[in-house]
Amino acid sequence: MEKVFKNSSLIIIILLILLMFFVLSTGKSDSVEKISLTQLSQQINEEKVKTITVKSDGVVQVELQDGVKQETNKEPDASLTDTLQNFGVDQARLSSVPITVEMRSGASFWATILIPSVLPILIIGGLIFFMMRQAMRGNNQAMSFGMSRARMIDPKDKKNRTKFKDVAGNKEAKEELIEIVDFLKDPKKFHALGAKIPKGVLLLGRPGTGKTLLARAVAGEAGVPFFSISGSEFVEMFVGVGASRVRDLFKQAKKHSPSIVFIDEIDAVGRQRGTGLGGGHDEREQTLNQILVEMDGFDNETNVIVVAATNRPDVLDPALLRPGRFDRRVTVELPDIEDRKSILAIHAKDKKIAEDVDLERIAQRTPGFSGADLMNLMNEGALLAGRRNKKSVEMIDVIDSIEKVLLGPAHKNSRMDEHEKKIIAYHEAGHALIGASLKNTDSVHKVSIISRGSAGGYTLSVPDKDKSLHSRAYFIDELSVFLGGYVAEELVFGDVTTGPSNDLKRATKMARSIVTQFGMSDLGVRTFGKNEDLIFLGREVAEERDYSDKTAESIDVTVAQILAKAKETTERILKEKRVTLDIIAERLLDKETIEKEEFEAIIAGKDISEGVVEQIK
Repeated sequence: MEKVFKNSSLIIIILLILLMFFVLSTGKSDSVEKISLTQLSQQINEEKVKTITVKSDGVVQVELQDGVKQETNKEPDASLTDTLQNFGVDQARLSSVPITVEMRSGASFWATILIPSVLPILIIGGLIFFMMRQAMRGNNQAMSFGMSRARMIDPKDKKNRTKFKDVAGNKEAKEELIEIVDFLKDPKKFHALGAKIPKGVLLLGRPGTGKTLLARAVAGEAGVPFFSISGSEFVEMFVGVGASRVRDLFKQAKKHSPSIVFIDEIDAVGRQRGTGLGGGHDEREQTLNQILVEMDGFDNETNVIVVAATNRPDVLDPALLRPGRFDRRVTVELPDIEDRKSILAIHAKDKKIAEDVDLERIAQRTPGFSGADLMNLMNEGALLAGRRNKKSVEMIDVIDSIEKVLLGPAHKNSRMDEHEKKIIAYHEAGHALIGASLKNTDSVHKVSIISRGSAGGYTLSVPDKDKSLHSRAYFIDELSVFLGGYVAEELVFGDVTTGPSNDLKRATKMARSIVTQFGMSDLGVRTFGKNEDLIFLGREVAEERDYSDKTAESIDVTVAQILAKAKETTERILKEKRVTLDIIAERLLDKETIEKEEFEAIIAGKDISEGVVEQIK
């Protein structure tokens, strides 16, 4: 509509300019003096006239000997010579004056006649035409309201084609999807054996793990059209529009079969029906019903595979998950250290990377990062290198970007007095020293008192290897690490601040999980309480108590005992290693940041008076 309005406005403006130009060009100049034929006759007899020009419309232009220009009109049917002779002009003097006759061209003649009459008609007709066209466009939009808005990626488009080699990690997920690729390439081979390929593949995983990328890779490997749409694009305020769009989407997919239909965030329309939760209404449920029918209705001979992605499979309607629909589920996990290294290598290809960048070291420092996080990390490193006016991305840029992604940007201009700075230094030194003193904790890679985000300082601890299981000993030692800052403040300054509040919150939550969820306490091998998720919020909002008030009191006592024992362990270690605690804090006050190599040298009791070379490889 906006484009049509611009085009029509432009044409109208052009027509108005042409009309204005014509009016100006045909207008008479007010600077020319008007005279009568009698005056002209007198001037000719007095030999004052230099030249005479006769126009085709009867206008006579006169130029005098002194350069003055005049104008008069002659009779239409009579010649100027005869007319002037009738006014008594001397024949000899008239013959001495050059007389020029200018005839009007055919185009100029017709322009003079047609433009004043036709141009207004054209302007009015143009306005009517564009108004009608705009109305017809609105009708077309209304008619296309129920059509699918899916975006199709043509397999012949090499630029936007994705293959499995472009997806690092996710080996198990790729193996599951290879069968889908084989079916799309040669469906007759499977049909000849009587095999039925799954019609729906549900990709499960956390945000950013590469679900959409895997779906595109399946289409790219199979060389078939890929229709992509989000679940929220089906739902409108008018009932029936979503179902109409589903029908149109599958109609297009069947027309281009074999093909893949990818529905991202399918939980937007696929939530369980009849619960009264998740904003359930007729439009969403009709859309879901239409998807169910299209996937496993009366037409079973289509080579269209539906691939959907969600990070909330627990809220999906059971009808979606039954055999014949989304009966194959592929879990896309967070990448391990080798996968992270491969992902980093892919995102480093299009960047100018310095020789000191060690992708393995970066992979070690980024446990729990998804593929999207790693892509963002490398981009942040490149942006940081650009702000520092570097020619290439160096290791220190990527390391600083890790901390920025995890904790936020550094507050370099934050003003902090020396006493608060000392408290933060001992607080972080307490965390780091406890982490290095207990055998079941993660390795300390960096300690800093530079404020980032809401944290006054931070201790970066990274596990030596990826873990999927955690022991009770690990949780108990981690509780001591959480309490390291609190106990250090209490030990050195005789008081505590609000700094450890988040540490205490995390420690309390972990201790309660040890008792109520993991069965790692003296209360027995059972869990306590059942968490209820409110579906449309997607988070824990309530707990169903399946235990008595007496048991609740026992849980509180046990949690307090676990925390008290962790605090005793922390106090004992910090008192025994008070000298090392002071050295770490003083080094932080001096340098603000201690890297892994220097920290390990301090723990080992080496002399660092002359400094330790930081090796960030």
